[in-house]
Amino acid sequence: MTHSSANNNQTGSGNNETNGNQFDWRAEFPVNDECMYLNHAAVAPWPESARKAVANFAAENVAMGASHYPEWMQVEKSLKRNLEQLIDAPKGSVALVKNTSEALSFVAYGLEWQAGDVVVISDQEFPSNRIVWESLQNQGVKVVEVALPYSDPEAELLAAIAQKPKLVSISAVQYASGLRLDINRIGQACRDNGVLFCIDAIQAVGAQAFSVQENLCDFAMADGHKWMLGPEGLGLFYVRAEIMDQLQVREFGWHMVEDMGNYNAREWQLASDARRFECGSPNLLASYALEASTGLLLKAGLPQVEYAISERVQYLKQGLAELEANFVNPLLDERPSGILTFHFWGADSQKLYQALMKTGVICANRGGGVRFSPHFHTTQDALDDALEAVEEMLPFCQS
Repeated sequence: MTHSSANNNQTGSGNNETNGNQFDWRAEFPVNDECMYLNHAAVAPWPESARKAVANFAAENVAMGASHYPEWMQVEKSLKRNLEQLIDAPKGSVALVKNTSEALSFVAYGLEWQAGDVVVISDQEFPSNRIVWESLQNQGVKVVEVALPYSDPEAELLAAIAQKPKLVSISAVQYASGLRLDINRIGQACRDNGVLFCIDAIQAVGAQAFSVQENLCDFAMADGHKWMLGPEGLGLFYVRAEIMDQLQVREFGWHMVEDMGNYNAREWQLASDARRFECGSPNLLASYALEASTGLLLKAGLPQVEYAISERVQYLKQGLAELEANFVNPLLDERPSGILTFHFWGADSQKLYQALMKTGVICANRGGGVRFSPHFHTTQDALDDALEAVEEMLPFCQS
């Protein structure tokens, strides 16, 4: 199989110059020397800097306990600044949460609902962005699923928004197909119709430019363990300041009050910013890792990261097309994302996925096919070896 080379002079493939600084990106991601890792849309490997940050934090804890706790809290503040930059959010509008599901639940159980209220989602959503809304049906809330036709993915959503539901909750990039929605278009329609707009951004943040201010969303959330290259158990929750008071707080503790640290105070009030959604002690271990990995993404530059991911996806697509693969998302060229899902006529995709995993191609079985999701640092060798593995395993997976 012959392919045109992915441009390894872009961010992430070796000793490259990024934003004017010489940096050894290959050393940051030893995973590329160990396996063909094409599963960042699931759980990403950490960069070396995240490992070091956690190791140093653990060593300090063992030796000194919490002697330097104030310095630890500065890392948490730095992490929030990184997250605000990644999503173009105003200061104080991002809370740290355990995961996307928790943040979605904060929205679902923080808003006031009336019987007959409508929530609009798509028929391609990950279960987290469906189950939480379905759980409101005992309050008389109706969940409407709309299709995302590839001829015009936003068409049915816009028609549903025109009916003025209470809220639209949609993924910026669909987890199985990799379909990238025009969330700015959706956000403008929601704003024009007085509809609340919630974005599950887990497949977008860290992989592409994402601006909560441009897309006019009211809420956005994302885990850190996918494209942000961090650990599981820590993510972000954005709430637009103008509607923050509309969202009732459902969890309470010492950390979410305005006068945090004044343990003798008998009177209290909610923090004026998004910290009100952080009820208790922070996950500092994960904060150290995610602060390092998000700092690395910002150092690389999101435009460069997005370009490099798209380049790698297109390279994989070209190689798979030579093997006569079929692609779930026909809009990938015009709406690039980090997700490429494919299948072959006459081949069992589950068998192919299992065979690839055994050969060291780390991928997923999603959307009726095999899902590849490289990141900006994925090397040329990993891409080529993965394509060769598909070609080699395919004859053994015929159904």
